[in-house]
Amino acid sequence: MLLIDWIVLSGTLIFIVLYGSWRTSGSKNVTDYIKGGSEAKWWTVGLSVMATQASAITFLSTPGQAFHSGMGFVQFYFGLPIAMVVICLVFIPIYHKLKVFTAYEYLETRFDLKTRSLAAILFLIQRGLATGITIFAPSIILSAVLGWDLNTLNIIIGVLVIIYTVTGGTRAVSVTQKQQLTVIFTGMFIAFFLIISYLPDGITFTKALEIAGDSGKMNILDFSFDLENRYTFWSGIIGGSFLALSYFGTDQSQVQRYLSGKSVKEMQLGLVFNGLLKVPMQFFILLVGVMVFVFYQFNDTPLNFNPSGKESVLKSEFSKEYKELELQHKQIEESKKELLLSNFIDTEAVQTLNDNDKILREKAKKIITKANSSVETNDKDYVFIHFILNYLPKGLIGLLLAVILSAAMSSTASELNALASTTAMDLYKRNLKVPKNDEHFVKVSKWFTLMWGIIAITIACIANLFDNLIQLVNIIGSIFYGNVLGIFLLAFFVKFVKSNAVFVAAIITQIIVIIGWNYDWMPYLWLNLFGSMLVMGIAILIQTFSNKNEIKKALE
Repeated sequence: MLLIDWIVLSGTLIFIVLYGSWRTSGSKNVTDYIKGGSEAKWWTVGLSVMATQASAITFLSTPGQAFHSGMGFVQFYFGLPIAMVVICLVFIPIYHKLKVFTAYEYLETRFDLKTRSLAAILFLIQRGLATGITIFAPSIILSAVLGWDLNTLNIIIGVLVIIYTVTGGTRAVSVTQKQQLTVIFTGMFIAFFLIISYLPDGITFTKALEIAGDSGKMNILDFSFDLENRYTFWSGIIGGSFLALSYFGTDQSQVQRYLSGKSVKEMQLGLVFNGLLKVPMQFFILLVGVMVFVFYQFNDTPLNFNPSGKESVLKSEFSKEYKELELQHKQIEESKKELLLSNFIDTEAVQTLNDNDKILREKAKKIITKANSSVETNDKDYVFIHFILNYLPKGLIGLLLAVILSAAMSSTASELNALASTTAMDLYKRNLKVPKNDEHFVKVSKWFTLMWGIIAITIACIANLFDNLIQLVNIIGSIFYGNVLGIFLLAFFVKFVKSNAVFVAAIITQIIVIIGWNYDWMPYLWLNLFGSMLVMGIAILIQTFSNKNEIKKALE
C-alpha cells in the first residue's frame, strides 16, 4: 500500500467516527439514546437495517463463496421478503402499540419476567459471540495479507466503533451507517466495473457470463430436496424465512433499527425497502465474486489464497512437494487460457481442467495442514482481498479496505448498541428496586456499550477461523434464533399457552438444538424451522397436560 491508500483509508474511517460523534452527542433521555428519538424516516430505517446485516463478512466472504461455489448461495436470501411482510403485519404494530424499547419487553406483558429474561439472555449469548466474529472477520484477513498484528487490528476496529456508539447511541449508529453504505456501494461498484475492464480484449460481460456458466458458477436455482445440500430453493424459502423472521423480528440489533422509525408506516416502509433491495444486493456481491473467478481464468492465481499457508509450507520439509503442485497448477492455468481465448471453447475440456485444479487445491490444503496445522487452509475469505491488493489501482486499494472496515464498524456498532440496550432495559432496569431518572439509564447504557465492546474485542482476539465466516455467523444465529422465534410465535398466536410451559419448553428446545447441531442432524438453515416448531410443540404439550391435571384436581 502506498501513502495515497493510507490517506484514503484512514481519512474515511476517521471522518465516519468524528461525524457520528459530532452529530449525535448529548443524548439526555433513554428514548433519544436507545430509540434515536423515534424520528427516523423510512429510508433511514431501511438503510440502517441493511447496514446492520451487511457486515465485513458479507464483503469478504460472499465473493469468495461465489468464486468457489457459484451463485447458488443467493437462495439463502429467498425467504427474506416473505419475512419482511410478516414482520410488517404482525410484529411492528404490536411493538409500536406497547412502545417497547426492546423486543423482549413484549414477552413480559404476554408471559412473565423469567420468560422475558430468558429470551434476552439467549439473544445476548448469540449476539455477543457474533459481534466478536464481525470484528474478527476483517482483522484476520487483513492481518494475513498485510502482515498487521491480528490483535492490534481487533482493538483498532473495536475502539473506533465504541467511540461513536457510546457517544450517540442509536442515532449515531443510524447516522454513520448512511456514510458507511455510501462508501461500501461506491467501492463495490468500482471494483465490479474494473474487473470487467481488466478482462482480455474480446471477453465482453456477456462472454464472461458464458465462461462462468460453462464452469458451473451460474447455477442459481436448485429445486432438489437433498438435505445434504446446504443451499437449495427450499432451504432458502423455508429455512431462510424462519431465520429472517427470527433475525429481523426478534433480534434486538435489528428491532432497534426500525423502532427508531417515526411511525408504524415509516417502520414498515423501511423493512419493505430492505426486503426489496437485499436479494439484488446479495446477487450483485455474488456476481462480483463470479467475475473475479472469470478474471482469474486469464490471470495467475495462488494455489491457496491464504498467504500464511504458502509461507508455512515453504519453510517446511514439504516445500518441494508444494512447489511441484504449483507447477502443475500453472500448467492447468495456461491450458485454460488457451482454450478460453480460442474461437471455439471446448466446455468439457474447460470443466475437466477446473476439476483437476480443484484436486490440486485440495492436495495443497493437506500439505499446508501437515506443515502447520494452525494455518487456515479454507481460503474462500481471502479471494477478494487478494484481488484488491494485487490488481486494483493505488488509492482504490485504500477505498476497498475502507469498504471492509466500514462494513465491520457498521454492523458491530448496531450489535453493541443492541447488546447494551437489552442489558440495560431487560436485565438491569427491570430488576432494579429503586427508581432512577432517564439520565442514569443513559449513563448505564453507555457503560454497558463499553462493556460489550470490550467483550467483543476479547472474543475476536481468542476466536479461530471457521470454514467460511459468513456461514459461521449464520450458524451461530440458527442455533438460537429458531427457539426465540418460537417463543414469539407462541406469544402472538397461541393464547392458551402460559409462561411456565413456554419457559420449560424453551430450555429443553435449546439443549436439543445444540445437540442436533453438534451431531449434524440437518443443514444449519433447517435448525431455524426445527427450533421454532420444537419449542411450540413442547410448550403446547406441557400446557395441555397441565390443563388436564388442573381439571382433574378440580373434579376431585
